[in-house]
Amino acid sequence: MPMYDVDLTKGPILTHMRRIAIPASTGMLFNTLFNVVDTYYAGKLNTDALAGMTLSFPIFFIIIALSSGIGNGTTALSSISIGEKDRETYHFLVKNAALLGVSVSVILTVFAPFYIPLLFSLSGAEGSAKTQGIEYCLTIFTGAIFFILNAVINAQLSAQGNTKPYRNFLIIGFILNLILDPLFIFGYFKLGTMGVALATVLIQIVGTVYLSLKLFKSPTFEMPAFLKAPFRADTIIQLLKQGIPATLAMLTIALGVFIINYYILIYSDSTTVAAYGAAMRVEQLILLPALGLNIATLTLSGQNYGANLIYRVVETRNTALFIGLCIMIPGAFIVYAISPFLISLLNHSPEVIAQGSYYLRIEVFAFPTYVILNVLIAGLQGIKKPLFGVFIGITRQFVMPVFLFYLFGTLLGFGIRGVWYGIVVNNWIAVLITALYVKYAYSKLKAKI
Repeated sequence: MPMYDVDLTKGPILTHMRRIAIPASTGMLFNTLFNVVDTYYAGKLNTDALAGMTLSFPIFFIIIALSSGIGNGTTALSSISIGEKDRETYHFLVKNAALLGVSVSVILTVFAPFYIPLLFSLSGAEGSAKTQGIEYCLTIFTGAIFFILNAVINAQLSAQGNTKPYRNFLIIGFILNLILDPLFIFGYFKLGTMGVALATVLIQIVGTVYLSLKLFKSPTFEMPAFLKAPFRADTIIQLLKQGIPATLAMLTIALGVFIINYYILIYSDSTTVAAYGAAMRVEQLILLPALGLNIATLTLSGQNYGANLIYRVVETRNTALFIGLCIMIPGAFIVYAISPFLISLLNHSPEVIAQGSYYLRIEVFAFPTYVILNVLIAGLQGIKKPLFGVFIGITRQFVMPVFLFYLFGTLLGFGIRGVWYGIVVNNWIAVLITALYVKYAYSKLKAKI
């Protein structure tokens, strides 16, 4: 049985990238539409429900960050082991990544009732928005184990260059969500925002079963080798070394949204929070190519780094950047033109539409930065240099925003506009810093050939 689905160390980079990135981006499209459905039905409840879910995003993002961090770390190491043709190490990674994921999720779930209310209080949330946000988060965190296991299983499939199973799950999940959301929110159960979360958890359970079956049937996976693989401390340590920086880098995104929400409430109110929440859903749709290219860059970089084909690692980065910018720049023009219409699809409040579209028309100038940052950081993860992601994450999500939001919002008197201007300036500064570091890191790789 072959060690891989397709040898990514041979053949055109562009062909491999399309094969990996298109299904991944399609899956992310339906994942975003899944979130859009949640946002739509939360808006049908009331503005406080939408604001509560927006305020819950940085907290829910703890699960997303841990899932993504463990998943990205697993993808990177598994890709490298596949590139090295090391079957034994691959199965060590499969088993120990699952153990790590289960252990982390149990801790998240057990302690959720203690830290979730505290985090909402720290965010400055009050009243009904706070109550509904806490209900949503507490329900979501009961299913942490399924979110993280799905990320781990998908990581093993992605390392083989196979992103189709996860795409299929996300499409199925979107369809199920269309049925379950109204049933749990408005139907017989009438659970409100708790119903939104319950539907999400049930769908993640379906995903765990489906993705497990796909992994068991994949050419790389061999059940006897998996069962024989021991739980090893050194493998767990490798996963933590690669996964913790990726997790911390993702957590900084939650920190960034937390800070943005905090400054929104300083300069405005919960209606603007709701507008920002709706606008974020639109952004997620536009930025889908960045996510697909992220996965393709990580997988291709990992396999070719494992095979010591450094020139293909560099080609992977350049190809991903070219594709991403060719998509993102025209997308920014389109969003600028039709932003009021896009926001109106999610919320009918004139004030939410006005504030959300105003934000988007500033934010479009930052759209290319998301592709650049995603590709460059994914490339670094693929060559076992994940720590920079933590540094740039802290700089971009905490250090610079606190300075820039205060500068533009208070000192220059722009108020809420200062937050929007600060996001754009902050992202371009991060791109400059990251590009300089990547140039240095890749020059060191070339020197080792």
